[in-house]
Amino acid sequence: MAIGVFDSGLGGLTVLRTIRARLPWYDYVFYGDNLRAPYGPREPEEIYALTRDAVARLFAEGCGLVILACNTASAIALRRLQDEWLPQHAPERRVLGVFVPVIEAVTGRPWGYTGPPLPALLGRVALFATRATVASGAFRRELAFRATGLEVEQEACPGLVDALERADLKGAEAIARAHAAALLQRMPNPQAALLGCTHYPIVEHAFRAMLPAGTEILSQPRIVAESLADYLRRHPRFGPGSGEIRMLTSGDPGAVATGALLPLGQPAEFRTA
Repeated sequence: MAIGVFDSGLGGLTVLRTIRARLPWYDYVFYGDNLRAPYGPREPEEIYALTRDAVARLFAEGCGLVILACNTASAIALRRLQDEWLPQHAPERRVLGVFVPVIEAVTGRPWGYTGPPLPALLGRVALFATRATVASGAFRRELAFRATGLEVEQEACPGLVDALERADLKGAEAIARAHAAALLQRMPNPQAALLGCTHYPIVEHAFRAMLPAGTEILSQPRIVAESLADYLRRHPRFGPGSGEIRMLTSGDPGAVATGALLPLGQPAEFRTA
């Protein structure tokens, strides 16, 4: 069975690129909902419905496991998909999110941890994310379930995804620097910074230039790739394929292929989903 990777736009390609480098012997299907990107400004119910439809589309492509490579979709739709939709419609398949491994990395607790909150591994964490991810409160909520003594400062970054989808790198860098400066006014010395949207690693250098030298930037694609490798070791039924990759989009395949060069780092051919 192939591994599906879904994002509302092109940011999930940063995750796909890292996963493929780590696990090249699996088959992959990427689906970008570029026609409706970005999801950040949308209402939660609409985000859930769009994510559910995208997962169903990847299941129809033969995927047994789907990664929501979109923090907005992960924060808003993942639990509901796992608890309500999958048991009724595809109980033998799985949906995972990029949001979960980061929570595990920050707290040192597994997603299924049910004990009392314990002291956090970090004291001060900066989160840069879309408006929908910040408004959901999911990051703070999931951290609080598992860890105490953790201060989280969140900064929504409207316009950043749009600039990256247009391949406007200079504009995106300026937006990233401005939001980093705004957050530092409220938390001058974060121990770690999470780029909580899979588009944002494309301009990690712009965040890095603004953040203190001692602030660790948590690499979400790398964290997700290592978490997936561990998951696949424990669930061999999703076992390896031939390294095939298929690229789908709800938008214009030619335009999406041009935009994909920036996050993917190589040419790719897309077909209409």
